[in-house]
This record gives sequence, structure tokens and C-alpha cells, in this order.
Amino acid sequence: MSEEAPSLLPAKSLRTSIAAQSPQAAPSPPANQTLNPSLGMGFAAMGVVVLCWSGFNIVSRIGGKSVLTPYDLAALRFLVASILLSPLFFKSLGMPSLTIWRRVALASCAGLGYALLVYVGFSLAPAAHAGVLVNGGIPLATTMIGWWVFGLKPTHRAWIALAITGAGIALIGRHSLISENVTLTLLGDLFYFLAACSWGFYGQLVRRWQVNPLAASANINMISLLIFAPIYLLFLPKGIADATSAQILLQAGYQGVVAGVIAASCYAFATLRIGPTRASLMLALVPPISAIAAVPFLGEALTIETGLGAALVTIGAVFGASGGLGIRHHKS
Repeated sequence: MSEEAPSLLPAKSLRTSIAAQSPQAAPSPPANQTLNPSLGMGFAAMGVVVLCWSGFNIVSRIGGKSVLTPYDLAALRFLVASILLSPLFFKSLGMPSLTIWRRVALASCAGLGYALLVYVGFSLAPAAHAGVLVNGGIPLATTMIGWWVFGLKPTHRAWIALAITGAGIALIGRHSLISENVTLTLLGDLFYFLAACSWGFYGQLVRRWQVNPLAASANINMISLLIFAPIYLLFLPKGIADATSAQILLQAGYQGVVAGVIAASCYAFATLRIGPTRASLMLALVPPISAIAAVPFLGEALTIETGLGAALVTIGAVFGASGGLGIRHHKS
């Protein structure tokens, strides 16, 4: 036995060291790699959102220039989406984590708040401005809300990215100052940016509360409809009676199905997979698409300020996303 021990020890120690090394290798790099499919799904969902929202800016501007009022567009959005998602809404009533307060908060941010603000903006300012101020403003708003409200402090790289984005937004503001209808355009720009802040808050809440994407969309639209419908029917101006069937169908289909269901659900899904900041940064692809599409579809000229502003917003967001707008500090 004493002679066998020396011969067995090296083999045993070798096996032990190999066994010890393989678990060590698995938890760090490989384990992180297993998250890649989830991240990929999150980025894919945001790709869908980018396409939906690029079209949303064009279709909503068409609606804003028609006889339809911003309140008509909001009513169509909430009504169609609520009908489609009503089974999920009633099913979500059994979710104890979704309290009444949380349902109302989500609806106030991504439903009533966002929709009304952005539709009023579309009735006053060009669609290219929406592409920059809404989609470019959402990353800025998401980051600042995460810092001021939830104590998530941005990294140095994030500050640089946000500064570039802010420069692009400032260029749009300068263009508004020299437009024909200065007051109306600036007012529309303000509504656009407030809509971005409202959506940025929604992204942070979805991530913080871990809300199921479809449940979030169902509650956003149903709660918004229940609150908005009586006010709309009794007090708000309407133009839907004078609109053509084609106008109503276009807005009902896009606002209710594409924006109210598909885009909202995909955005909520993406925030759970890649985080609200990364998700919001991908919206930087929307401004150049919207600005270019507005030329043939809306006849809106692509000015140097608008084009440069869209480029700066996109560069800032891509710069931030490539390094990750991480978190340096979390307030307790």
C-alpha cells in the first residue's frame, strides 16, 4: 500500500485538478454565453419596434394633418388594441404583482401620457422632428429618469453619448426657431419630448416590476380606454365623423394593431431581456428612417439641420450602446 500511494496520488490529483478547472470555466464565460439567445431575442424584438415606430411617425403625421383630431387617434388606438388584448387583460386580473396602482401607472406613462402627447405633437410639428425628439429623446429620458428616480447613475461613456444626442436635439430646436410657424412647431417639439419622457418612465417601470410584456400592453390599453373614453365622448373635439373610411381604417389598423399591440409588447419584452437603456438606444435607428421616409410620403423637406440632428442622435446612441450605458452606482 505504501508503494502504490505515490503512483496513485499524481493521477488522482490530476483528475481532481481537471475536474476543478472545468466547473471554474463553465460559470463565468460559458455561463454568460448561454444568455446570448435571450439577448438576441431582445435585440430582435427591438428591431421590430424600430420598424413599427418608423412607420408610426409617418402614419401618425398623416393622421395629424387630416380631419382627425389627436383625440380621435388616441381613441382608435385604445379601442382596437383593447378589443384584441381583452382576453389577456382579464387573465392578468389574477396577477397579484400587478396592483391597481401599477396598472394605472403603466397606462398613464405608455398609454394616456405618451399617446396624447405624441398625437398633439404630430398635429403641430413635422414627422422628422418626432423621429429625433421622441425616439432620440427616449434614451436621454430613460437614462435621466433611471438616475434621478431610481438611483441608476450613468457611466462616463453614457454622458458622452447623451451629450452627442443632446446636440442633435438642439439642432432640431434651432430648425424650429426658423420655421414658418415658430410657435406651433416649438410647441409640437415640446409635446414630442414630453412623450419621450413619458415612455422612458414606462421602460424603467416595466424593468423594475418585471411585468409580462403582453400583460403590460393589455393593461396599458384597457385602463387607458376606460379612463379616456368617457372624457373623449363627452368633452373632447372630434373629427372622425368627417373622415373617410380609408383614413379611419389606416389609423385604426396602425395605431391599434401595430403601435398599440405589436410595438408596445415587443418593447416591454425587450426591456426585460436587454434592459430599458439598451432598448431605448436602439430607437436611434428611427430618426434617420423617419426623416428620409417623410420626404416621399409626406412631402416634408429634409433640411440640413434635421438631417444633421438625426445623424448626431443616431451616432450618440450607437456610441453609448457599443460600450453599454451601464450603471456605476445604485442608491439604496
